[in-house]
Amino acid sequence: MKSAMVSGLSALLLASAGIPAIAAPQVAVPQNKQTNASLRTAIRQDETLYLDNDTAYEYNLRLESETTVDGLRLPVGSIVRGSFEPIDGGLQYVANSVEVSDRIYPLSAASELLADQKDPRQTDTGDIVEDAAIGAAGGVLIGEVLGDVDLWEVIGGAAAGVIVGNTTAPSVVVIEPDETIVLYTR
Repeated sequence: MKSAMVSGLSALLLASAGIPAIAAPQVAVPQNKQTNASLRTAIRQDETLYLDNDTAYEYNLRLESETTVDGLRLPVGSIVRGSFEPIDGGLQYVANSVEVSDRIYPLSAASELLADQKDPRQTDTGDIVEDAAIGAAGGVLIGEVLGDVDLWEVIGGAAAGVIVGNTTAPSVVVIEPDETIVLYTR
């Protein structure tokens, strides 16, 4: 405050003496600060990922389309660094930095929920048939214990095997190699 008064007083004295005052330097304020950008990314893997919904995984993503975040131009192919983090119902990708031309810049962005599902590797036809066979064998065993094996015990056991097999399959988040993951800056 005191320096502003001295500066103003100096300018007034110089102006009254006919000497032009030198303008104070102006501070440049970025005008195009972007706070809510979206980044279209994809995983940098050739294989499908099956990620447990209760574990964090560090992975890099590849930027699929050019975008600008806080005045920084991010070209296609920029590397987004971060991890898949557990949240209720699946995982969320949380980015902490981006690599552009061998330089690393901080980045705060996250995906929406990547929902979990029953592990498709354990719910395919072969696994269902196997669970049904185990259940049917259990039905036969129960029938023999009770003294009479009948068709309904075998069918009931097979159905129970399928239900139990599907129920006990673990939940995972499936990420395909070409799947787009949209991140939103925070």
